[in-house]
Amino acid sequence: MVGGFQNIFKIPELKRRILLTFALLAVYRVGVNVPTPGIDGAALRSIFDAAKGTLLDVVNMFSGGAMEQLSVFALGIMPYISASIILQLLTVVSPHLERLSKEGEQGRKKITQYTRYGTVVLSVIQGLAISIGLENMTSPGGAAIVIDPGWQFRFMTVLTLTAGTAFIMWLGEQITERGIGNGISLIIFAGIVARMPAAIANTIRLMSTGEMGIFFILLLVIAMVGTVAVIVFVETGQRRISVQYAKRVVGRRMYGGQNTHLPLKINTSGVIPPIFASSVIMFPATLANFIKVDWVQNFAAAMMPGKIAYELTYIAFIFFFCYFYTAVTFNSADVADNMKKQGGYIPGIRPGKRTADYIDRVLNRITLGGAIYVSAVCVLPSILMTKFNVPFYFGGTALLIVVGVAIDTVAQMESHMLTRHYEGFLKKGGGKMKGRR
Repeated sequence: MVGGFQNIFKIPELKRRILLTFALLAVYRVGVNVPTPGIDGAALRSIFDAAKGTLLDVVNMFSGGAMEQLSVFALGIMPYISASIILQLLTVVSPHLERLSKEGEQGRKKITQYTRYGTVVLSVIQGLAISIGLENMTSPGGAAIVIDPGWQFRFMTVLTLTAGTAFIMWLGEQITERGIGNGISLIIFAGIVARMPAAIANTIRLMSTGEMGIFFILLLVIAMVGTVAVIVFVETGQRRISVQYAKRVVGRRMYGGQNTHLPLKINTSGVIPPIFASSVIMFPATLANFIKVDWVQNFAAAMMPGKIAYELTYIAFIFFFCYFYTAVTFNSADVADNMKKQGGYIPGIRPGKRTADYIDRVLNRITLGGAIYVSAVCVLPSILMTKFNVPFYFGGTALLIVVGVAIDTVAQMESHMLTRHYEGFLKKGGGKMKGRR
């Protein structure tokens, strides 16, 4: 593997992509520390210190720590993700969007443009709600969060947060097109990883003060290592469907006749379901935290990590997005049609519709297993962490995103090396890293 990393610097294009990715992520981390004008930073941080283990803590984690100081990137990438979800759902029911999705590159660009507009609209709504909510909030010590409340502060906050989200959206697109991997996932990855050292330091502090025992810390480390091992095992797992290609004579040459397989990922949707599910839950729940109305506050209190309402809602959305994203990205009818055109068939299954139905049946079964796995990894550790007051960064959702994005990024870099006849990260005899796509 060390030799594989050394080969990175032998490929100018790959080296340039990696350096560009690091540079853009560094820009993102700098922006996280630029505060929005008109906020008492110390008073705002005291609110988040008192909100450990709540949904605000989760929102702060996904924003990379930007929310607790209301930086220009406080909204993070979540409005963009929410807009993407809305557009994908509308594609199923809107003939116009469905037609655009089938028009290739031009249609994709048009849908991306709509997604950007939706991101700006959602950012304005969230920014306005947060600014109004902050004006009505005080720190646990009684200090006002907003120094000079009024429409001037609200306008400045909405403008700043919307511009910050638009800039993050642009950074993510640049990383996707000119860097390595999925830019949106890497931005979330960078935000979580950047806060890991602080979480580890806080855990060490709790251990030194006697609030956590060494035995419990040891169990925590073992649980984390076990969770990472399960994630790696399942994320690289495949269900292989045997495919036989008939022999064909073209001119004087004979083609086909070989046995191969159609690989189906156990978790086809990767880290998308927990990210999408978190985005859907956090959008109304975040606004509820800043609205001082009794029933709204009761809703916000019920939607806290570790509470039964939150966990059941989270699991329901994970299952929905596992099936929805798999259906959007994998078209079994097209796969069966292409297989038929190339003279391929699944032994015992008639080509055409029967093959598509069989692939659908297998895909539905493994998607169910994948949804159960994602739910278990995201929910069970988080419940344990909430009960024992351990920082959320050690929970399953954070680990799944970090490990899953890391696997995808390594697979992207390895594919670049293999296309240029370089050995991958793993030796030839040991196979190669399998990404999610």
